[in-house]
Amino acid sequence: MKVQKMIIAVLTMCLLSGSIKAQELYVGTNYHPHDSNPIQWQKDIELMKAAGFKVVRMGHLAWDSYEPTEGHFTFAWFDQIMDMMNKAGIKVILDIAVRPAPLWLHHKYPGIDITDASGNRLYANHRYMEDIGDPDYQRHALRYADTITKRYAHHPALLAFGIDNESGDGQFSFSEPARQRFISWLKKKYFSLDALNKAWASQRWSRRIADFEEIGFPMSGSILGPPERVMDWRLFESDEINQFLASLMDKAHANAPSALTTTNAWYFSAKKYFDYSQVTYSGKMDRNGGGFYPGSSLKNNTGLYKGLFEMAKMQLESKTPYWGVEFTTMTAVPNSIRRSAYATLLFGNQMVCGWTWQSMHGGEEQYLEGMTDWDGLTNRKYEEYKTIAQEFKKIEKYGFPYKNKAEIGLAFSFPSQIASYAYPEQHDDQLKTCFDQIAVRNIDSKILNIEQSDLHYKLLIMPGMAVIDSLTAEKVRKYVKDGGTVIMTSYSGLVDTHNQVFATTHPGLLSDVFGIRVASYEETAYMNEIARDTTTGNQLKIQYKDQKIQVSSSRFDVIQPKEAKVLASITNLNHDYPVITSNNYGKGTAIYIGIPARESVLAPLIDDLSRSLFLKSGPAAPRGVLARFIDGKHVLYLNITNRDQKIDLKGEAKSILTGKGYKGQLLLKPNEPEFIEINQ
Repeated sequence: MKVQKMIIAVLTMCLLSGSIKAQELYVGTNYHPHDSNPIQWQKDIELMKAAGFKVVRMGHLAWDSYEPTEGHFTFAWFDQIMDMMNKAGIKVILDIAVRPAPLWLHHKYPGIDITDASGNRLYANHRYMEDIGDPDYQRHALRYADTITKRYAHHPALLAFGIDNESGDGQFSFSEPARQRFISWLKKKYFSLDALNKAWASQRWSRRIADFEEIGFPMSGSILGPPERVMDWRLFESDEINQFLASLMDKAHANAPSALTTTNAWYFSAKKYFDYSQVTYSGKMDRNGGGFYPGSSLKNNTGLYKGLFEMAKMQLESKTPYWGVEFTTMTAVPNSIRRSAYATLLFGNQMVCGWTWQSMHGGEEQYLEGMTDWDGLTNRKYEEYKTIAQEFKKIEKYGFPYKNKAEIGLAFSFPSQIASYAYPEQHDDQLKTCFDQIAVRNIDSKILNIEQSDLHYKLLIMPGMAVIDSLTAEKVRKYVKDGGTVIMTSYSGLVDTHNQVFATTHPGLLSDVFGIRVASYEETAYMNEIARDTTTGNQLKIQYKDQKIQVSSSRFDVIQPKEAKVLASITNLNHDYPVITSNNYGKGTAIYIGIPARESVLAPLIDDLSRSLFLKSGPAAPRGVLARFIDGKHVLYLNITNRDQKIDLKGEAKSILTGKGYKGQLLLKPNEPEFIEINQ
C-alpha cells in the first residue's frame, strides 16, 4: 500500500511539474560563445539574468569549434559555458550544428562539395554548401550528432537539441554520385522503364528513356526541364533531406530521451524548398520552431502577417507549442519587437529567442545588429527584450501557451507548390491570402496536409491545390459527403501526382463533388479588349449577391455548372461568366472560385460562411485588434494599428500587466497589448 501511494505521489509530481513547464513562456537570445571568451561570457550571462532571460540557443553554425579536426573533439570550452548557464538558471537549446560542414571534411571527401548544373565543383565559400545526400557527409554528421548528444544528454542546463538549422537553405548538387542516387530513387519508385516513360510522358520531344543510365537531372543552367521530371527530382531531394533529419532526430532521442528536439525550420527557402510536413506529422520533432522576421515597420502589417503565416506553415497540425527559436533584433524600431512577441502568443508561440545577442564582428553577418553593440554594451533592443521577459513572467500562468481551437483548415501541398512554379501565382501565395483573411477576423485556423489530416474542421479551404492524388480526392469526397464545407480556388485539380494535366474533367478527380466542369481558362487582359464596359488590363468586375467587387487576376476559369448553382459572376466582359459556384454533395457543400484567392472575393464569402457554419471567433474587437480568449476568464488583445482603439467590455476587468481596472470599456493605445482578467 505504501509503495502504491509512493508511486501515485511520484506520478502526481511528474504531472504537476509537466503542467507547470507547459505553462512557461521562454524569453531569451541566440548566443555565440565561440566568438568571445570566458570573461565576456560571464558579463553577458549577468546581463541576460538581469533581463530575466530563461533560455539561450547556442551551437549553430559551429561544427569545427567542437571538432577542429576529424575525430578530435574539444568540448572543455563548451562544458564551461554550459555550466555557467546552468548556474545562472538559464536553459540551453543546443543545436546539432551539422551544417555547414567543416572545411577539413570537404577537403577529405570532395564528394560533399556542391556541383552546379554545368558540372563545376564549387568551393565551400559560404554556409550550406554540402550535398546533404552524400554518404560520407551523412556518416560524419551522424557521428558528430552522436558524440554531442551523448556528451550533453544529462547536463542540467539542457532544454532541447536543435536539429539542423534552416534546412531549406543551400544549393542542390548535380554531381555524378547525386545523379546515381536519383536513378536509384527512380528505380524504387517505378520499377520499370515502361512505367517511368509513361509517368514522364517521354514520347514528347523525343525523350524516351531506353536505359536508367540515360537519366540526367532535369535542369541545365537556367532551364528546368519537363514538369514531370522536375516534380520527381524535387521529391527525390525532399526525401533525402527528410531522411537525414529523421536520422538526426532518432539519434537525439536515443541518446537523450529526456531532452526535447526543436529546429529552425526554414524549409520554404526559395533555394531548397522541401516537404517539411513529413517531419511534423512524424511526431519526432517535439517543438516545431523557426525564425520570426516581420521587418521593422509599425505602420505596415504585411511583414507581421507574413511572419505569423510562416509560423503556421511550420507548425501545421502539431499539438505541441511552437518555439520562436530566432526572433528579430537588427534595426527593429522601438516597440515593434514587443508587438511581434505578443502577436505570436495569439498564435500558439511559447518562446521568443532573439537573434542575436551580440552585434556581429565578422563573417557573413558582420553588420547584423543584436541586443548588445559591437563594444558589448546593451542597447534599446536589450531593454525591449527585458520588458518582454518581465511581462511574460506576469502572464504565463494564465493559460499560456495559447491552444489553437481551429475550425478552419487550410490545405498545403508540397507537390502543388512545385507544380505551381509554372503558374502565374504560386500555391504558397494563395495559401497566405487565405490565412490572412482568417487571421484578421480573429478566427483560428490550421495549415494541414490533407493526406495526413483527419480533417476535423467545419471549413476546409484548398487554395491553388494543383496536384490532386487519389487519397486526397477520396478524403475530400468523404469530408464533404459527411457534412463538411470546402472552398477550392483556381489552379486546383490541374495535374496528377506525375505533374501531368488530367485528361479528365477538371478539377481532376473532384469535378463531381464540385458539380462543375472547368473547361479552360481565359486571359483577362485580352478578354477586356471585347469587354462591355471600360475595364482594361487584368481588372474584373464580380457580382456576389448584392455586392459589386472589383478584382485583378491575369486569368479566370471558364466554369460550366452542372449540378452546382452560381453564387457570383464576372459581369464586365463580353457576357457573364460564372466565377463562384456552390454544389450540395451528400450532407456538405463544395464551393469553387474560378480565380486565385483574392481578399475582396474571400471576405464576403468567409463572412457568410462564418455565420452559417457558426464558426467560433475571438473576443469582439475592432478591425486591427488581434484578440483571443486564452482561457475562460482571460483575454489577450493587441492593437496593431497606429491609432487608439476602444473595446467594449461586458462588466468589469483587471489588467494583469498593469493592475489597472476597467469597467465597460478599455482603450488600447497604438501597437500596445493588454491582457485582462474578467470579473465573473
